[in-house]
Amino acid sequence: MNSIAKSLLKSVKHGRAAWLRSSSAHSGKQHLRKLVLGIETSCDDTGAAVVDGAGNVLGEALHCQKEVHLQAGGIIPVVAQQLHRENIEQVVKEALGVSGVSVRELAAIATTVKPGLALSLEVGLQYSLNLVSRYQKPFIPIHHMEAHALTIRLTHHVEFPFLVLLLSGGHCILAVAQGVSDFLLLGQSIDIAPGDMLDKVARRLSLRKHPECRSMAGGKAIEHLAQTGNRQQHTFRLPMQQYRNCDFSFSGLQNLVNKAIIQKEKEEGIQEGEILSCVKDIAAAVQHAVALHII
Repeated sequence: MNSIAKSLLKSVKHGRAAWLRSSSAHSGKQHLRKLVLGIETSCDDTGAAVVDGAGNVLGEALHCQKEVHLQAGGIIPVVAQQLHRENIEQVVKEALGVSGVSVRELAAIATTVKPGLALSLEVGLQYSLNLVSRYQKPFIPIHHMEAHALTIRLTHHVEFPFLVLLLSGGHCILAVAQGVSDFLLLGQSIDIAPGDMLDKVARRLSLRKHPECRSMAGGKAIEHLAQTGNRQQHTFRLPMQQYRNCDFSFSGLQNLVNKAIIQKEKEEGIQEGEILSCVKDIAAAVQHAVALHII
């Protein structure tokens, strides 16, 4: 076990216990002033925010890496890690500055520890543990899919339990949120996530070369072209129709789409890397199939 992991476990045991003890001992207006610094580096964006006990965001900052990864054709973990290292201190300072809060005034520091890119997560974790050690603050490890599931409670009055669907480039999860740390998993993707699949289809269609999509990520390019495409020109068999459960699967659908693309390239007499004349129709059919499967 490396030193970072050991530090994390030690901080979690002492920090979370201290946080729970102090939280249970306070209520009312005093509780609302329990200020937490949140740090997020699970993938390609560096984010930080200061939140109070009522869920009010007092200050936030974000450094987006989108343009760098767009030029590279996808997220490269070592590049993402380096960009996090270069920007995390400024992002945290900006969030604290906007909120008007100093580190000493914080009740705790919360940081994404999983899931995500290991190299990216390491940057946020190491930075947070340094703050925890320096200022003797409780540490709250965050599972960022749980965080996504609870975000609605920051903006709307939603009581437990509630059903939540989490979709992204790395996840497809259907669950019941029963409490802050209490989730009933109903289903998830057994292979790849819908966002990952759409990105791969976009790369296979060479949408970076399409004049309307040069500055768009894969999934966004599919969505853009689908708006003016005819989905009825292509029909893709929906996954897992024979199973009576809440799981998802997108790899088989991707294979069907790839076969359709190869067939259309032969019909149009073009090579891989060139833009098909029916690309908008394929985009519309793919997006429809993904959405229908999720529904």
